[in-house]
Amino acid sequence: MDTTTLREYLADLPLGWITFIPVLGSTNTEGVHWLEQGAPHFSLIAADEQTAGRGRLDRRWYTAQGTALAFSLILRLEPSRVISVARLTGLGALAVCDVLQSGYQLPAQIKWPNDVLVGGSKLAGVLVDAQWQGDETLSAVLGIGINVARKSVPSQGELDFPATSVETEQGDAVERWWLLKEVLKAVLFRYSQLNEDVFIEDWEANLAYRGKSVQILRDGTVEESGRVQGLNDAGHLRLTLPGGEEKLVAAGDVRLRHIDMK
Repeated sequence: MDTTTLREYLADLPLGWITFIPVLGSTNTEGVHWLEQGAPHFSLIAADEQTAGRGRLDRRWYTAQGTALAFSLILRLEPSRVISVARLTGLGALAVCDVLQSGYQLPAQIKWPNDVLVGGSKLAGVLVDAQWQGDETLSAVLGIGINVARKSVPSQGELDFPATSVETEQGDAVERWWLLKEVLKAVLFRYSQLNEDVFIEDWEANLAYRGKSVQILRDGTVEESGRVQGLNDAGHLRLTLPGGEEKLVAAGDVRLRHIDMK
């Protein structure tokens, strides 16, 4: 793959700038630079290999050469549309979930706030870097990483959560660039729904651990335990505490762990 070929392959999609970089530190870091350079809405940065890929809470996202998808989209938000960063994170996760379910018949679910699971193992992750004016999000970089080939998954000793790949779950070789195009189509479609009730409804319908007990951890310490009920309009987690009261949890610097996990 190269930039010219990728542009031709995606020519029927309403994208902005498009580039393919064989080896890159982080597509999101590059995306932030693109925001500063005035890149238009839905500009795309794709990399074959990331040497400094980032996940939430400053975790490293492993992207080996020729095995995965690592890409970022520039989002220029309309001033009249007040959209939470949580919804933008859900946008990426829900789009990946849509394609895994429809294109590969995989039982994908979204582990709030930003991971896509199949069979309880992480297959994809989403990272949003937002630019703000006061309390409003003006623009954002939506980064998505998807484990495609079996070799995209690091050894278990390097993981803090079980991981898998599309090929492992589907059983056959996967065409990475077809998958990229389908996810981009899904992002475009879900973006059109971003402020609608159906967006949260569909996110909730695909929520992992719904109705089950989880722990909310901050800095490795359990901050709260409760049962997952769903999401509010902003995309925050609705948790029922042991005493019966409901608590809203914003993503921030917390992570979620199923209560049965060690």
